[in-house]
Amino acid sequence: MDRVLAVILGGGAGTRLFPLTRDRAKPAVPLAGKYRLVDVPISNCLNSKLDRIFVITQFNSASLNNHVARAYAFDRFSGGFVTILAAEQTPSSEKWYQGTADAVRRSIPHFKSQIHDRVLILSGDQLYTMDYRLMLEHHQKSKADITVAVTPVVAADAPAFGILKTDDTQRITEFYEKPKIDNLVGKESPVSPELTAQGRIYLASMGIYLFEASVLYDLLDSRPDDHDFGKAIIPNAIHERAVVAYPFTGYWNDIGTVRSFFETNIMLAQPHPAFNLYDPNFPLYTDALMLPPAKISRSRLENTLVGVGIVVVDSDISNSVIGLRSFIDRGARLHRTVFMGADYFRWEESEARNSAQGPTYPGVGQGTHIENAIVDKNASIGNRCTITNAAGVQEGEGPGFYIRDGIIVIVKNAEIADGTVI
Repeated sequence: MDRVLAVILGGGAGTRLFPLTRDRAKPAVPLAGKYRLVDVPISNCLNSKLDRIFVITQFNSASLNNHVARAYAFDRFSGGFVTILAAEQTPSSEKWYQGTADAVRRSIPHFKSQIHDRVLILSGDQLYTMDYRLMLEHHQKSKADITVAVTPVVAADAPAFGILKTDDTQRITEFYEKPKIDNLVGKESPVSPELTAQGRIYLASMGIYLFEASVLYDLLDSRPDDHDFGKAIIPNAIHERAVVAYPFTGYWNDIGTVRSFFETNIMLAQPHPAFNLYDPNFPLYTDALMLPPAKISRSRLENTLVGVGIVVVDSDISNSVIGLRSFIDRGARLHRTVFMGADYFRWEESEARNSAQGPTYPGVGQGTHIENAIVDKNASIGNRCTITNAAGVQEGEGPGFYIRDGIIVIVKNAEIADGTVI
């Protein structure tokens, strides 16, 4: 992997993840009470012995910059790095990035400062474990110009993805952007008998691309009006270059919406989750915060992930994620709740909080009931509140909260008064 550069695409404004992306870039959204979304592709790179990594972003990148700078400081003699490339005005362009391909195109001068033969392009909002060395080996054996990672899906899921059709050699011959379910005939690809029996005969693009560097730069230079890999660069390259599929059958999830983010976190708290956070061979790296252990008094916790520095007193919590520095007071009940925690302890004096901004007393008050909700960082929820969306509202908003796809989202730094019902 010494001749490969990794490029992680931070995405645009992240509107489908709003309001979690209101104050942060999509890759900086917290995950599983401890990590950030960007930790997933970075960890996959490091576990694959790929340690030259660029992260391209343009929206709300301050928290992402801070996290990457703290978490991924390499030895100066190793040559490795994780560098943020934020959108910038240059003599050749004063516009913001117009798409994934445009973001890479305008970052090429930074890439060319590094010796490399290939470029691995990754997404910053997916959850999966992949050894990119195996993808590189497949790429080399296939003598490919471009390799696209694909995951087999059933017909019901195919309309949500770009579907690639391959021949018997795994060379991609056709591309269909989010085909309708009644228009899938002839779009299946050769797969194993086991996958065929499961109905997983359609190959969905994972948004993971391995390019020969010369091919990537030639395509981007020759097609200046093509701004997106999935919609333009890859479909056109199929007819001009050797583009092959790399089949991936492990767990993979595109965390692009509030609902998928919520369900993914709840899944990780279950006894046998589809994604393994505890794999010693492929650890998930993040910022090594120097925080005290969790303290839990007279409480019941079931199927719950808890972060460091939390305090839970006489509460009942199930199927939830409790993030770092959280405080849950007496008599609280949390079920199917993603509680992101806080940037400072509830009992810290305001002058000791450094630059952290937010309510005086973050956490959950006494006798409060929360269910089917995401509570963003530093939120202060008062006593005897009921936050359950009992009315089943699908889309809505109010002071300090939004409802997206039926999930309540308490926004970062919100203050919810005693007795509030949502």
